[in-house]
This record gives sequence, structure tokens and C-alpha cells, in this order.
Amino acid sequence: MSGPTKTMAVLTCAALVMTTAYTVALGSSGWLWFGWVVLGVATIGMAASDSAAAAGTPRRPPTGPGAARP
Repeated sequence: MSGPTKTMAVLTCAALVMTTAYTVALGSSGWLWFGWVVLGVATIGMAASDSAAAAGTPRRPPTGPGAARP
């Protein structure tokens, strides 16, 4: 997982804690939960695209003075 994806995951978890605290203290807000769900889906999308990009990236053969030649 790349740095921006980890940051997004941390922010999503923090938003869940804040949304839950708001709901406990002041009552439920549908828009707040909807916003959190949208943030969660965006985070899942970022994680999925990160893993797909990492899995689909072909490895290049090593180059340079120490690289083996065929």
C-alpha cells in the first residue's frame, strides 16, 4: 500500500471514530454517515487500484554494470 493510500485509510478510520462520537453525543445524522460511506468506498477504490497496479506492473530486467547479460 502506498503512502497516500495509507493516509486515506487513517483518515477514514478517524472519520469513523468522529462520526460515531457525534452520533452518540448528539444523535444520528444520515448525511454524516452517508459521507463516511462515500469516504470508505473511495478508500477501498484507492487500495484496489494500488494493488492492481502493483500486480500488473511487469518487472524490468536489471541494468547497469553488475547486471547479467544473456
